[in-house]
Amino acid sequence: MTNNVTAKLQNLNLEDRFLFDETMEDQEAYQAAVSILLDEEIQLLKQPETEKELRVSPLLREIRLDVVSMDQQGKIYYTEMQKKDTGNLKKRSRYYQAQMDVSLLEPGSADFNLLNDSCFIMIAPFDLFGKKLYKYTFEGTCRECPELCLEDGAMRVFINTRGTNREDFSQEFLDFMEYISSSTDQVAGRTTSGKIKLIHERVKKIRLSEKMGVKYMQKWEELVYARDEGRLEGRIEGRNEGRNEEHACLLIRNIESIMKNLKLDLGKACESIGTTVEEYHQAKANLQRYAAEREQEE
Repeated sequence: MTNNVTAKLQNLNLEDRFLFDETMEDQEAYQAAVSILLDEEIQLLKQPETEKELRVSPLLREIRLDVVSMDQQGKIYYTEMQKKDTGNLKKRSRYYQAQMDVSLLEPGSADFNLLNDSCFIMIAPFDLFGKKLYKYTFEGTCRECPELCLEDGAMRVFINTRGTNREDFSQEFLDFMEYISSSTDQVAGRTTSGKIKLIHERVKKIRLSEKMGVKYMQKWEELVYARDEGRLEGRIEGRNEGRNEEHACLLIRNIESIMKNLKLDLGKACESIGTTVEEYHQAKANLQRYAAEREQEE
């Protein structure tokens, strides 16, 4: 296994989706981040939801939102951390916003003015529009009369952490752009922003958490298996595993990867994914049996 694949939780930055989601699950941290990005004091009403899956119809494609919350005025903020340019992000932001809008009104609602205001924020370490700006904010305006705003309550904001128009932003915003890409004690220590320091405290707790370490390793394993096998097989569920060769192999690989990367003993590694030492040994015995049966067939 190469070092870049097995990068430990301590080496992640806020631009990495796992660390971003886990950090922003904290209401104060998400509130601080959105306030910096939008340059206004946001007071969130509810605990953010992370990796929120939304499908308005079984016939339509689902979406998964990184972080979602609502402020005290009922405005919805949903934020995505996007590390790579997939070539479809502009259209994707349109689809995400449409799906969110459809989900906001109860069946039978007669007044569309009940639709919450919403703000979609995409953060990326690249310039989606090529103008070298830190921030691109889109709201409906009239082509024939540019000063006329649609005022439909929908906003899309794209953050480019590699912008160059530093003179247009506060030092706090610029420090946060640096911190997103390099979420270190050194960068957090240089800023005078209380909001960034609050976010960094959350980051430090996540990095020191054994539970988060296990969760990260499980995420990493899931992605590897999904890529290698064409489907998501990474989440191991206790007693049903080891009954066939594929499941036995996945169980063993998960446990041994956690032991190696998180320095846990066998018992704790098994417990972290909801299985037992006995099931681990049974899976190894099953693999030996499968191998023996193949040799006999040959």
